[in-house]
Amino acid sequence: MTDDPLSSIVFALKQHHLIPDVVPKDFTPSVLFSIIWPTGAQALLGNFLTIEEAQDEPEVSFIPLTVPGGSEVANDVTYTLVMTDPDAPSRADPKYRQWRHWVITGLKIPSAATEDVAAVKTKPSTTPYQPPGPPPGSGVHRYAFLLFEEPAAGIVIPRGAVEHGAKHERRGWNAMGFGDRYGLKLVGADFFLVRAVG
Repeated sequence: MTDDPLSSIVFALKQHHLIPDVVPKDFTPSVLFSIIWPTGAQALLGNFLTIEEAQDEPEVSFIPLTVPGGSEVANDVTYTLVMTDPDAPSRADPKYRQWRHWVITGLKIPSAATEDVAAVKTKPSTTPYQPPGPPPGSGVHRYAFLLFEEPAAGIVIPRGAVEHGAKHERRGWNAMGFGDRYGLKLVGADFFLVRAVG
């Protein structure tokens, strides 16, 4: 592991094979963010959480960077965050890879005038948050958060898009393909693990 937080992200993604299962091999993070649930649980690059700890929609916060290669998060930039499970229904048989758990667009950093560090949610979730729910006996699941920078004009996901779809349409999704479709640039990533019961 390395002391550089950006290098630590890539190291952890490779260690858990999220590079290349979800994230491209040439990914270079430039924005740090944190995911914290109302229970106080936090995604920490591959820590284990329980289903109960991650039940409700988490808060997203941007973390200022003071490392070489890092970029300060600009106030006028908007972001899209997705949460995806590449291990659906199991890592041994990922026939539903990826399962889309959450898509929210229009995230902004809070104004410098406020002490709040949580991202401002300017739009409702496109895909409402679905907590982890690995099938019994399916082993360990990786739940990845990918942060994308939106184009200057932001993005609009049409009502008929699969990201607005019903629960059964959450499977077989591709986060990077989604990003490509809407001109998004991957700038950050984090993840956590959940062990299925049984």
